[in-house]
Amino acid sequence: MKLNYDANGLIPVIAQDAETKEILMLAYANEEAVTLTRSSGYAHYYSRSRRKLWKKGEKSGHTQKIVRILVDCDEDTLVYLVTPKGAACHMGYQNCFYRTIDGEIVVEKIFDPDEVYAN
Repeated sequence: MKLNYDANGLIPVIAQDAETKEILMLAYANEEAVTLTRSSGYAHYYSRSRRKLWKKGEKSGHTQKIVRILVDCDEDTLVYLVTPKGAACHMGYQNCFYRTIDGEIVVEKIFDPDEVYAN
């Protein structure tokens, strides 16, 4: 299947817990990240801010093992169904959608990012 990457060579990826169906995060992948994800069995993304590939959990140890990859009808968005190890959010929460639009925190913090990302 040919995926439809945007003008920057990226495709949005929604990471979803394969068991609970909880949406964990939204990130982007380029063709190389998708290829690495498929070959390694672990989620890889492309950081738009750092302009480089990254394996989820490479610093924190909070990896995402791929169960299945789904593609939408337009072939321009992916869903990684994953088995997460640890938190998805770099802010220390289980998922990146930990607060309401009014700023209310609705889930418990799992880890302290200052400790995990100190180096």
